[in-house]
Amino acid sequence: MRSSSSSQNTFYVIAYDIPDDRRRTKIHKILSGFGTWTQYSLFECFLSKKELVQLKAKLAKHLEETQDSVRFYPLCVNCVEKVETVGSLPPNEDILYIV
Repeated sequence: MRSSSSSQNTFYVIAYDIPDDRRRTKIHKILSGFGTWTQYSLFECFLSKKELVQLKAKLAKHLEETQDSVRFYPLCVNCVEKVETVGSLPPNEDILYIV
């Protein structure tokens, strides 16, 4: 997860429900460029206002409004500090090494 040293960035929990495998994979890849994958359909991102607009624009190109849903939950600094994880570790993305 990108850390935010700037007060201009807001922490977002982004959840998505995409029934189509191809679109879901594309949405996952886009979100991976902006934050950390923490649950199967959930990302945590520190975003500036500009990054939020860019992310929403990229997502909109691939979403079917009648079938897909992406939700953005902004959290205040105090709330971020209180986030707890109970249970198993979050999913890990495979790291690709090119030699």
